[in-house]
Amino acid sequence: MFRAFRKLLRRVHSDERGAVSLETILIIGAIALPILIVIIKYGWPRIYEYFNKGLDDLETETERTTNQ
Repeated sequence: MFRAFRKLLRRVHSDERGAVSLETILIIGAIALPILIVIIKYGWPRIYEYFNKGLDDLETETERTTNQ
């Protein structure tokens, strides 16, 4: 039984299928994570302001149109 388990571990350890995919995902994550942090830290207040201004403008125009 120990021999079969050892053979299975050796086979699993030597199997490199999927290694390229995993490396690609890690590289993409290493690039995307700092970009995402910068966008959230510095860009989010501007994005939030932009959408709030758009919603306020939409409400104002809707009220103006319905009151005429």
